[in-house]
Amino acid sequence: MPATDSESIKATLNRLSTILGHRARLGICVLLARHTALSFSRLKELLEETDGSLGAQLRKLEEEEFISVKKQFVNRKPVTWYSLTEAGRVCLEKHLDALEQLLRE
Repeated sequence: MPATDSESIKATLNRLSTILGHRARLGICVLLARHTALSFSRLKELLEETDGSLGAQLRKLEEEEFISVKKQFVNRKPVTWYSLTEAGRVCLEKHLDALEQLLRE
């Protein structure tokens, strides 16, 4: 492989988000990109994650300001809703673009 091809691949790899490199975090962002908001329980069901694991991954995305959190009561039960922020959407798009480019090269 010529050096320029290797350099191109390296540059594309560097465009991948380290935050979205984790399966659950990528899954959360992809799901939230398709929906206005999803509850913790729905994300848990769709991603087949434990409470602790999902909570940790959601916290990381919240710290990075990739998701926003809204808490409310529904039928007297607490429900936590998650939405993708504009920063999260931009990062996800860049990450997916880089993955597509890697597959084409």
